[in-house]
Amino acid sequence: AAIASTDMGLLLRDDVFADFFNSFLNLPVFGQTPIYISGTGQWNLWPELSSHLDPSPTALLAWLEKHRLPHFCKSSLCLHLVLCQKLLGFIRSGEAAELLNWQSADRWLLEKCISGSQGMRHFRAFVQGTAGEELTDFWLTTERLLGLDESDTSQKDLYLSLIDRLKASHLREGSSVITLCTTIAGSLPKAKHIQSISNRRDILRKMQEQALFMIQSYWLPKFFTHCKMGIEAEEPCQPLLQEYQARLSQADWQEPSGFLETPPTMHIKRSQGLTWPYCSQKAKAKIWALVKERRGTQEMKMPSFQVKPERQPGAAGSTRELHLDKDGLGSTPQLSEHPANTAFDGKGGVVPPRRPGAEQVSHLEDLCKEKILSNLPSSAPLVQLPSLKGSAKTLSFLPWALSADTCAGRPFRDFLQHQDRPMEAHLLDLWHDLEEYLPVVLDSSRENSFFLRHLTGDKICKIYLEEDNIEKLPLETRTLTGLWNPLICGEFSPWIFRAQKEICKVLCCFYEEFLAADDRTFLQFMSPGDDAPMPERQGHTAGRGECFLLAQRINQTLKLSQALHGTRNLEDVSSEHWQLLASQDLQKGGSTQAEMELLL
Repeated sequence: AAIASTDMGLLLRDDVFADFFNSFLNLPVFGQTPIYISGTGQWNLWPELSSHLDPSPTALLAWLEKHRLPHFCKSSLCLHLVLCQKLLGFIRSGEAAELLNWQSADRWLLEKCISGSQGMRHFRAFVQGTAGEELTDFWLTTERLLGLDESDTSQKDLYLSLIDRLKASHLREGSSVITLCTTIAGSLPKAKHIQSISNRRDILRKMQEQALFMIQSYWLPKFFTHCKMGIEAEEPCQPLLQEYQARLSQADWQEPSGFLETPPTMHIKRSQGLTWPYCSQKAKAKIWALVKERRGTQEMKMPSFQVKPERQPGAAGSTRELHLDKDGLGSTPQLSEHPANTAFDGKGGVVPPRRPGAEQVSHLEDLCKEKILSNLPSSAPLVQLPSLKGSAKTLSFLPWALSADTCAGRPFRDFLQHQDRPMEAHLLDLWHDLEEYLPVVLDSSRENSFFLRHLTGDKICKIYLEEDNIEKLPLETRTLTGLWNPLICGEFSPWIFRAQKEICKVLCCFYEEFLAADDRTFLQFMSPGDDAPMPERQGHTAGRGECFLLAQRINQTLKLSQALHGTRNLEDVSSEHWQLLASQDLQKGGSTQAEMELLL
C-alpha cells in the first residue's frame, strides 16, 4: 500500500526498487517492456516508438504509475522487494552492528550480495532446504495475506486460499514456524481455534515479526559467511574481495543509503529510425521466432522423465518413485523444457519441476491417446475449440506470456474481468493453478510438498472439475476426465499439458486484444493529440544480435521471477551467479543489464 501511494519518480530514486521494477517490467506478458538505468536516468523502450515522436519522461512515469505499478504491487516481486528492504534496514541499523559486531565494510558486502531481485534469489537459494526457507515462505505468504481485505468479495477467494495454504504448510504441529513462535513468543492459539478475524490478523502479525527477527538475526549472518567464502573462492570475485578488504581498513567509511538524493535528469532513448506502426504483438512474434530457432539447435534429449521420490510425512526414509515409462504411457517420453520456463538455455531435457516443451506436448498427447483415451467411452462429447489460423504466431508464445502473467500480478486476468469475460477469466485461473501445481507435484523435495500438492490438487478438482463446474469449461471432455483422477490424489498427469494447450487456444484471441489495448493506452500517454495514422515505412529494425539480447533479457527475467514466485526451482548458486554478483551494479541496470554484458 505504501508503494502504491508513492510518486513514481520518487520510487525510482531507490536503486533497489528500480531493480525489482525492471524485473517486473520485462516480464513477457506485457506489450511494452522498458528498462530503466538509474545511474544515467535513461529509459530504453521496447518496442521503440517512432522517431518522429518526442516522448516525455513525465508521460512515461504517468503511464507506469497507472498501468504498471498497481500490478507490480500484487506481484511476488513486490513481496520480495518489501522483504529485501526490511533486511537492508536491519543490516544498516545500530541494532545489527551491536548484536553481530559488523563493521561498515561487512555491511557494505552484505548489502552488495542481497540487494535487488538477483540478491534475493541468491538468499533464497542459500536457505533452500532449511528452516530458513520455511520462515521466509511464511513471511512472504503472511505479508500477502495481511495486505488483503477479506470483506472485499474480489479478494475473498485469494484470502481464504492463502489461509488454507498457511494451515497446510506452516501452521501445523511440528513446523518451524510453530516451533519458533511457541518458543519465543509463548503459547499461541492454534489457527483452527481462531474465530475472530482481527485476532487472527494480530496473531499472524506477531508470528510474522518473530519469523523476520529470526531471519535477520540468524540466517543473515550465516548468509554473510557464505558470501565471504564464495567471493574468496571465485576468481571473478577477486576485485570485489579486494574492495571489501580495502574498506575494512577504512574505519570511518560511510556506506551510501542506496537512495539518489540528486538523481540524473530522466530521459528516453530515441529510436534510430522510423519504426511505424507500433505493434508489440509483431515484436513479440519476432523475438519468439528466434527463441524457437535457438531452442531447436540447442536442444538435447533425455532418456527418461523421472519425478523426484516422494517423501511421505512421518515416515522417515519412505519413498515412492514416479516414473513415466513403457508400463505407464506406452513408451518412455523424451521431454524438453516447457517454453514458459525457459527459452533457450541449451541444457537439454527436463530436470523437475521444469516441464515438457511445446514440441514435446504432441508426443505426450499421442501416448495418452494410446493408453488413456482408448479407455474413454467413444460417445464422450468433444468441445469444438476455436480455429486459430490467423493467430498461430501468438499461440506459439502464449504459454511464455501466461507464465509471466502468473508472476506479474495477473494483468491479463484483470483485462478479461474488465471486458466482462468471466468464463475466460475462469479458464485463465485454471491455467495458473495447474502451473503452480506442477512444481509442487514434480519435486517432492520441496518444503511441505506432500501437504501442498494434495491441497492444490483438491482445490483444482473442487473449483473446476466437479460435475456442477465442469460443464462451464470449453475444453474437451476427455481432457477434463484425464485430469480428475491424478489431481484428486495429488499426483502428476500429462493431461495437465493438454489442458493448458486447449486453454491457450481459447484465450489466444483475447490475449491479442489485451496487447492491442496495452499498445493503444501506451500511445495515448506517449503521443497525446497525435491521432493521425502514420504511413508504414521501413526504418531501423533490430538485427539478429539485438533480437537475441532482447530475448535473453526477457527470458532471464522470467526465469528469475518464476524462481521467486515458486513456479520454478531455485538453482544452486554456481560460478556464473558469483560472476554476476561481481559485475552487477544497481545503478547500471542491475542483474538484468549485467547478464547482457556477460553474454556480450
